[in-house]
Amino acid sequence: MRGAILHAPGDVRKLFYSHVGLRGGPAPVREYLPDLIDLVLSDRIAPGKVFDLELPLSEAAEGYRAMDERRAIKTLLRP
Repeated sequence: MRGAILHAPGDVRKLFYSHVGLRGGPAPVREYLPDLIDLVLSDRIAPGKVFDLELPLSEAAEGYRAMDERRAIKTLLRP
């Protein structure tokens, strides 16, 4: 749908007019799903855990560094 106009809530329109790009694409979920289901059912991964590192906002750079160095999957920043 290149160039399609989507109707979106006001906050998304603010994002558009702020000259910030937002891109997405298809994910090959069906390719990975059988292996992921096996990992979940065998308790080798816990799918409900999203954030594995919590830091104050003042340490945002450390959060990004931890994700880049694979010491964290997702960092939650608190005010």
